[in-house]
Amino acid sequence: MTQDWYSIEQVAERLGLHVATVRGYVRDGRLNAVRIGKQYRVARADFEALTGRPADHGERERRLDVSAVLDVDGIDAETADRFTALLNGLPTGPLGKPVLHLHAVHDAERARLKVLTTGEARATAEVLRLVAALVEEETA
Repeated sequence: MTQDWYSIEQVAERLGLHVATVRGYVRDGRLNAVRIGKQYRVARADFEALTGRPADHGERERRLDVSAVLDVDGIDAETADRFTALLNGLPTGPLGKPVLHLHAVHDAERARLKVLTTGEARATAEVLRLVAALVEEETA
């Protein structure tokens, strides 16, 4: 019996995640992997255990993903925390799968909130509208 193995890059592509995110899963123990030389390999069974579904060897569903960086200037730490909590509380897609990955960082010295988003185009557009509305509300 042969076992399918995937590189970290292949796992990231199949899941629609950044390679660094998948490496973090391996480091945190969320995804079992075997180190072969300088690279990690993930067994098909471990991939399926992570996703809860069989590995897809056929055609991938067509998706339109967008990455965006939002810079919000003139924002204090308390407001940045409220924005971040609201963004992290956005609903998920089918089966609880996130349709958007968000990472927010507040630079108190510059009073700037930087939000990195990666995910479905429509979800990204909604986040952009939401942040614009929040900023308008704060400045009003």
